[in-house]
Amino acid sequence: MPLLLLLGLNTRLSAQSSNTKEKKRDDASRENCGYPDYCARTDRKVEPYGQTPPALGRAGSVITDPSFGSRILRVTDEASDPGKAGMPFRTPSSAEQNSWNRNSTLFYVLNGGGRIFLYRFDPASFRATQLKIPEFRWRGEPQFSYSSDDLLYGVSNKSLNFEKYEVNKDKLSTIHDPATCLKLDSTANGADITVSADEQRFIMVIGPKQDANNIVYVYDVQKGCRWYNTQSGEISGKWGQTGRATLADSFLIHNARMSKSGKYIYVTGRGGASAIWDVDTTSVIPCRANPQQQCGGHRALGYSHLINPSLRVHAMNLVRRPLGRVDEISPLVPDLQAKQGWFGQHLSWNNADPDDTAPACFSTFHPTNPDKPGAPLTVNGPWENEIDCIQMDGKGSKIWRFAHTYSTARNGFWSTPRGNVSPDGRFYMFTSDWQDQLGDDPRGKGYRTDVFVVELR
Repeated sequence: MPLLLLLGLNTRLSAQSSNTKEKKRDDASRENCGYPDYCARTDRKVEPYGQTPPALGRAGSVITDPSFGSRILRVTDEASDPGKAGMPFRTPSSAEQNSWNRNSTLFYVLNGGGRIFLYRFDPASFRATQLKIPEFRWRGEPQFSYSSDDLLYGVSNKSLNFEKYEVNKDKLSTIHDPATCLKLDSTANGADITVSADEQRFIMVIGPKQDANNIVYVYDVQKGCRWYNTQSGEISGKWGQTGRATLADSFLIHNARMSKSGKYIYVTGRGGASAIWDVDTTSVIPCRANPQQQCGGHRALGYSHLINPSLRVHAMNLVRRPLGRVDEISPLVPDLQAKQGWFGQHLSWNNADPDDTAPACFSTFHPTNPDKPGAPLTVNGPWENEIDCIQMDGKGSKIWRFAHTYSTARNGFWSTPRGNVSPDGRFYMFTSDWQDQLGDDPRGKGYRTDVFVVELR
């Protein structure tokens, strides 16, 4: 063989060998990617939507996001409710709720009527299988246990009891009846269950309806009951300090959530005012210590910290604050420029660790997205109409970018791409109308939504 041909062949073989080795290194590197140090993009490049959204298969099909490379599983479709063909599906109304079990092998979704559907999930094969539809009726949206693989907690629709459901045994049982501790009138309802990470404390909001409720009710497994009446200011029960709350304001409750430590409860009042109750005491502090940095927008609680948008300069001006000292603000996203046009986000921190250093995840949406089927969604800068996670350990300011949401957020509240991160930080479940490509809502409420899971790596 001539020398030049031989040299050329050797060069090509060497290049092919080098490419093969590089691919193997990349594959090996990707195998090591994942929570809490993801390998996803962290740039600030504007990433517009394509002219059409990716084509979907039926429930169970998987696509790869063309911009960010993450796998997305379609969990539901128009046939997923055997009793009501075409019904839309959604994630919980709050991104703060834990709709995954401890090790990402179970999760729940809801149909358009609020019915709970349980799914078995295989993280290795990235597949979800619908289980038997539970027969129990709970008010509001339940929470999976942070320590057990198959316990789901909720509030009875009839009695206001705290209840637990053992998925594998298909067994429902009562934990506590608030009527044994607090006199309730016939109009009382209970909702917004939160269970602490150690499962020692449970809370719910009690009253006639959202924005008219006035009781934050706490049950401690060892100590018993306790409550805060936000209308009268009374704090009482079988343990802790009793008397009037230090906050003089009287207000009605929109919702309430407990920190994972069980020490604090964040109460959102009707109209958006908010306060933080140190549960063992009568200390209730308003989350408005600095008028320019109020606790506005959607938020998420860790063990002892809060993350929320500061509502200044830019929609991504996220801040971290200690729950006991909300005026001590630590900005999380540097070098933000003042922005024309606004977008919202839903924050999820189900994967928070006791030091509150694990990444928090979120999805964003534009209220001005086009509402024309298939039309590209609005993107003026990074993180818009995306699913991302933000570094919380103080060692940097990365924002990992995983996928587009493909949701217009124009088919009412339920089409906003609210998402819930799994407690192991490996997956993120969200709602999407897939740019109005999922068919009509049979109830005449615009276009359908379905539930999707994106892999976080």
